[in-house]
Amino acid sequence: MVQERFGWINDAHLAHTARVLGMSQADLDGIATFFNLLFRKPVGKNVVMLCDSVSCYIMGAEQTRERLCKKLGVKMGETTPDGEFTVLPIVCLGHCDHAPAMLIGRDLFGPVRPEDIDGIIDEIRARKK
Repeated sequence: MVQERFGWINDAHLAHTARVLGMSQADLDGIATFFNLLFRKPVGKNVVMLCDSVSCYIMGAEQTRERLCKKLGVKMGETTPDGEFTVLPIVCLGHCDHAPAMLIGRDLFGPVRPEDIDGIIDEIRARKK
């Protein structure tokens, strides 16, 4: 709920949540840093998770990643200057039969080819208007 409201979980959020839950901040931080969908650093409004599993890699995820990073002008792990997109790898999206797969927010895409990237990103950008 904290991440949904603020976009990420900073130390103050973590400390307050730990108090509410009656647990130590260290224990809660261990949980928060274990799950790769909980963000302990600021991220863009749209987090793009590009699957880097074996299935996706075999099906061309590397070329899709290159096109995605070029389209957004960032490297993996970076956020666009306008704060709209952060691109992160994820071990598996469980969408292997549609590899390569990509998750943006709650939208799952696949198979995603390099030539699909422009349309997907443009569609996401158009939603905010």
